[in-house]
Order: sequence, then C-alpha cells, then structure tokens
Amino acid sequence: MTPGFSLLAQACAIEPLIIANALAERRLYTATTFGLDGRPVKSVAELSLAPESVAGSDARHLDMLFVCAPTPGWPVAEDGDMLIHWLKRLALRGVMLGGIAGGTYWLARSGVLDGYRASIPYASADAFAHAFPAIHVSHQLFEIDRDRLTCGGGTAAMDMLMTLIGQQHGASLAQRLSEHFVCERIRMADEPQRVPLRSRLGHAPQSLVEAVTLMEANIEEPLTTHELSAHLGISRRQLERLFKKHLQAVPSRYYLNLRLQRARRLLRESDQAVGEIALAHGFSSGAHFSTAYRHHFGISPRDERLGRVLDESLSSS
Repeated sequence: MTPGFSLLAQACAIEPLIIANALAERRLYTATTFGLDGRPVKSVAELSLAPESVAGSDARHLDMLFVCAPTPGWPVAEDGDMLIHWLKRLALRGVMLGGIAGGTYWLARSGVLDGYRASIPYASADAFAHAFPAIHVSHQLFEIDRDRLTCGGGTAAMDMLMTLIGQQHGASLAQRLSEHFVCERIRMADEPQRVPLRSRLGHAPQSLVEAVTLMEANIEEPLTTHELSAHLGISRRQLERLFKKHLQAVPSRYYLNLRLQRARRLLRESDQAVGEIALAHGFSSGAHFSTAYRHHFGISPRDERLGRVLDESLSSS
C-alpha cells in the first residue's frame, strides 16, 4: 500500500483470497500487507491501516505481490525508489506482480511491464501510453498477461482476483466466491472500464444520449442512421458529428460494436444456438454474423463458444 491508496480496491484484492481459504476448507493463500515504512498508511478516505511488514524486505517468501496505489496524478510516494528496486528484484526471482489502479504506474516505472499488456485507470491511459511506449496499454477492466496482473482499481480488483483464483483452483470455487460476495457474475477481463454511456455522458447533448438509447432498445431490428436522425429530428450529418466528437466513431460503427459486444456475452455465458444469437442481434444470417464477428474480434462465434467449453472442461478436470 502506498499513501492515498483505495480501501475499496485493497479489500477487493485481499478478501477473495481469504474467503477462498474458508470455502476450500484449506489454506490456499496467506496474505501479508506491506507499507513503505513501519508507519500506518493513510488511505484516500483518510483512514489508516497498519502494515504487517515493510516493502523491500526479502525475509518473507513471496509468490505474488500487488501494489495498491492511488490513481496517477496523486502525490508520488517519497520512498518510491526503494519500491522500484524491490519490484525489480522480485521480477528477477519470478514473483507474479500486480498493479491495482496507480499500482500499475509503479510496475511501469520499475520496467517490469515492458512487453506486457497492462490496464490503467482509463482517465490516465493516454498519458501512461505516452510515458511508457514499451507497454501495451489496455482499456479493459483488467489484464492477466502471463505473470503480470493489472486493473483499473475499485471493484475491478475483485473480478481480477476471482478470475485468478478460478484459473488456479477451478471455476467452481470462483463461482462460489462470486456468490459469497453477492456478485451477479464475475466480469470478464475484456469488458470496458467505463460505465454505461447514459451515466458517463450526463452532460453530453441530449440528442446523442437519445440516439444511443434508441440503439440499445433496437438490437434485434437495428435502425439505419437515417431512421435514427429522423426519430431525433436532426440531420444525418448532425448525428454523425455528435458521434465523432463524443464517441470517436460513426453511428453505424458504434451500433455494430454494441450489438457484437452483447452477442459475445451470450456466446460466453449461455448455451443459446449461434444462429439464434445472430438473429437476436440484428444479423440476417449466421454467415453475416460470423463474418462481422471475426472481423471485429479476430475469432469466429463458434470458436468463441468452443473456447468457453474447453475452459469449463479444463476447470472441472
């Protein structure tokens, strides 16, 4: 933990490990908290936690270490050089390293993320990518790339840890963890960090919000851009300018992405036939759906489904 860390993110990272022990009825994980020195660490909520050990100490055997730090832009910890040197040593030993919110920044400064995919809070992503060009910056909820784990912070830390526990000890245990925390489901790594458009674009032009609302309500029978603009009482060119300015996409491309993302969730989370999913998301045929899906995600719908089945089979074996 570094000063200004999120209590929420820290709890979301640690509690799944502890509860996994209880549900498995055996010790799978032993959690230890570290601070930059022996003093209590004050969180962003101005509540302090007393760490059990000091960062930089090599007395304890570590299999995995997460750095929980405030979002980039907050004051930098004074003892950062010591943390950077420690992370470099741990990386050389093959320790799995993770960054939560601004923790990704510390891993990047240490050079241990070069060549890896990494997730960073979306508001900081552009600046981060510019500062660390050797890192493949992701806008996803979290990334598990070999022995590096990163997330945007907050509750994404829980999804990341439950996914990791599922990989290490089976999907059944991960599902029980999700039920324990009263989570509807474990969010997938490649889901976007940002909240739904109607919430995050509260100050955007009303016409744009209404256009996306119409899209979301007409997935099975998509409207044309001309029909959307007619419903809104604006010209097609005006609608295209709104999407370009606020969403960096033309309306048709945004609409297609919306439909494909929803279809992808059903492929991964249901047993509904691929053809039925295609028709339910506005595609005239399975072939049309397969072509659009492969072009967008680089994989066919059937291979997406097969991958999920194989994952379940390996987890249960």
